[in-house]
Amino acid sequence: TGLAAGMGAGQALLVLLAASAVMPAKDPLLNICMDAKHHKTKPGPEGMLHDQCAPWKDNACCTANTSSEAHKDQSNLYNFNWNHCGLMPPKCKRHFIQDTCLYECSPNLGPWIDQADSSWRRERILHVPLCKEDCEEWWEDCKDFVTCKENWHKGWNWATGTNRCPWGSMCRPFSHVFPRPKDLCEKIWSNSYKYTTEHRGSGRCIQMWFDPAQGNPNVVVAKYYAWKKRSSPAWMENVTPETDKAVCALPWPVLVLLPLALVVLPEGAGGCGAHGWGSL
Repeated sequence: TGLAAGMGAGQALLVLLAASAVMPAKDPLLNICMDAKHHKTKPGPEGMLHDQCAPWKDNACCTANTSSEAHKDQSNLYNFNWNHCGLMPPKCKRHFIQDTCLYECSPNLGPWIDQADSSWRRERILHVPLCKEDCEEWWEDCKDFVTCKENWHKGWNWATGTNRCPWGSMCRPFSHVFPRPKDLCEKIWSNSYKYTTEHRGSGRCIQMWFDPAQGNPNVVVAKYYAWKKRSSPAWMENVTPETDKAVCALPWPVLVLLPLALVVLPEGAGGCGAHGWGSL
């Protein structure tokens, strides 16, 4: 009976070890807020997000006040005025509001957070793969508006406290400043976005526009690109040996049970990702 009890305890230990092995570790690229001017330190529910920002209310990096400011022509968020070359049409402005909502509210931009060297934020987004429709509809609805600048991040005349066109610049149609949708999406915010041919719902591109009743499609997109980033040689070089060992050095009984454990592992869960278990 002592032997049987010992075997029973051993089997129980193996089950516990296997269970701990398949529990996904918290991914530092997922469900996070960037370190920027108006972002919360971590995402969470916000019951009263305003108008176009409402799709993020279940899990947001923005506050209700930030979401309200995002809709104003002269917002207190950055003292930025959309109407620098005359009145921006509502059909165009809604895309810039949506762009602001995504930037301020989304907890799904982790794989593209990069260091920023500006006085008002420590982090920014870089090369977020924007869905084809989001970019092309933005361009289509704004092509007849006029602007004096290709990059709206810098180079304005701030003498009055708000953005004015720099001396010597001319107001020209959007379609001249940004001849293609790709030019608009990639150049206007210093490559924050990357134009893609991926479609909404593909799981391969970030959507500015989505129906929250169907869930947030950007969750699975962030998971996919986080996995890709973890699998890249550059990411591997940045992982400290201690961290890598802590996550990936599993006891041999767990490794023995791993094939069985992986059969029941829910899709999207991962501890070491492709660069760990994939090489076993």
